[in-house]
Amino acid sequence: MPAPDLTPPEAARWAARSGLPLAPDRHAEVALTADHIHSVVSVLRELDFGDTPPATAYRAGGERHDASV
Repeated sequence: MPAPDLTPPEAARWAARSGLPLAPDRHAEVALTADHIHSVVSVLRELDFGDTPPATAYRAGGERHDASV
């Protein structure tokens, strides 16, 4: 079940609870941005990572190459 959209007053209330009071002209913009972030994260939550190894198994950089060649 999708979460309802965040309203501008709710965005202001959550920001204030976090110690980040917003100017009144920013409430709507912050609510829209938070809704967008929530929609992206919701899609990621639906992905199946069952066969993905843990991050500790990843080797950054892959093969090493000799720069003098």
